[in-house]
Amino acid sequence: MENTDHTRRRVLAAGAALAASVTGARAETVVGALPWEPGAASAPRPLDTSRWHFFTTEEREVVEAMVDRLIPPDPQTPGGKDAGCAVYIDGQLAGDFGSAAGLYMTGPFEKGLPQQGPQGQPTPAELYRTALKSLDLYCRGRFAGEGFAVLAAADQDMVLIGLERGTIALAGTDGKEFFELLLQNTMEGFFADPLYGGNRDMVGWKMIGFPGARYDYRAYVAQHNRALDLEPVAIFSRPLP
Repeated sequence: MENTDHTRRRVLAAGAALAASVTGARAETVVGALPWEPGAASAPRPLDTSRWHFFTTEEREVVEAMVDRLIPPDPQTPGGKDAGCAVYIDGQLAGDFGSAAGLYMTGPFEKGLPQQGPQGQPTPAELYRTALKSLDLYCRGRFAGEGFAVLAAADQDMVLIGLERGTIALAGTDGKEFFELLLQNTMEGFFADPLYGGNRDMVGWKMIGFPGARYDYRAYVAQHNRALDLEPVAIFSRPLP
């Protein structure tokens, strides 16, 4: 978050990198019959967005304020809050991601390289809970008793930049590690399928012109370097003719 004005470009660049990594994956040949039958797959379960699953009221307000500074609204596109990024993060922390299910979480732990990912003992849910509590103590001590959610935008940006650069120390956790996780989860929430609670009304997809989870793109394969002008379709959208 070097400059708020460039944040949306940073989000788009990260999304493009993710797309490149997916398309660059090694293809495998399926021998024989396909390993599935129509209707036999278990569809993902949409997140119940009528309630919060992990965050307390105070935590929710802080996270909504943070994602709205990481992806600020503009005249064309809602910001991180209205796009549902905090809702997405809440659902993820309440599930397998939050508990680090399936990951080896027994020590010994050693500081790894950035490309090796988290090497510590706290789960993502534990990291968020500890960091948000410590952040609240920091802000109230630094800003005359005011929490992050009610700070002026410039002060919120100053705190986020301090976390990103590692110049703000949070008690009991790594502030820089928390910022990096928050930024990653915010980008996921802005571009993931809406069934996970974020990308509300497919605003992220509409911003970059992504047509979504359409079944068949054969008619557009040869149409290089041109906008498709297709309304995006989510996994649970009504099929278009």
